[in-house]
Amino acid sequence: MNRYTPRTLALEIFMIAVGVVFAFPVYVLVNLAVRAPSDASSPIRPTTAPTLNNFTEAWREAGLGGALMNSVLVTVASVLIILAVSSLAAYPLARSTARWSRGTFLLIMLGLILPFQLASLPLYQTVRDLGLLGSVWSLILFYAGLQVPFTTFLYVAFLRALPRDFEDAASIDGCSPLAAFRYVVFPMLKPITVTALVLNAVSVWNDFFTPLLYLSGSDQQTMPVALAGFVGQFVSDWNLIFAALLISIVPVLAVYLALQRSIINGFAGGLKG
Repeated sequence: MNRYTPRTLALEIFMIAVGVVFAFPVYVLVNLAVRAPSDASSPIRPTTAPTLNNFTEAWREAGLGGALMNSVLVTVASVLIILAVSSLAAYPLARSTARWSRGTFLLIMLGLILPFQLASLPLYQTVRDLGLLGSVWSLILFYAGLQVPFTTFLYVAFLRALPRDFEDAASIDGCSPLAAFRYVVFPMLKPITVTALVLNAVSVWNDFFTPLLYLSGSDQQTMPVALAGFVGQFVSDWNLIFAALLISIVPVLAVYLALQRSIINGFAGGLKG
């Protein structure tokens, strides 16, 4: 039987302290976001008269409606393409023992080693030649290509830890490899799929450089670019700035909280594999 020891107490105190350190910036963010502009007290002091007017004004002044729709479209489309391409590519790479499989896998993994900044100029020229500058589809194309190597690596590692018994049974019943993947293998990939979904969604949602580069000169913006312009315009109105920041955080946070259990299972499964 485990006994409650002084070491356990010290560990609990340490973890509580770590939790407080991480929660403190969130408290300041929310506290200032709901504080009236006339309240000039310390950011640490809880506001006595919270208001939601800051969110309404920040939404209107920063033009967050269009930016939010663009960010949602880019994130959802990019992540769906990334998951579809990566899972389909990972399946033969993980199951085949041929020499080409290992070589192809190493070639894809080069995408994890080479920084995309090295190809920024040729990528920009390619997007320009395709006539996609100023369009959110340029971002979708960019993110899909950028994140596929990392996501494929996750899927391959997870697939190699899965037994092949169910696939063999499906093959005996007459399933093609694609049908076996769709109906048998892919449902078993739910933990790593959810993990890849959240990791890629956060990366795409928070990216600032690429939208600034490819959407520059157009009326299209994503949330990080819109927030950067808003901060420059309302640098002294911290209540509005923090309200806008909170608006930008809520969608990703909601997705994470909804899928939290699956994310933990995905990481646990990866560690076991």
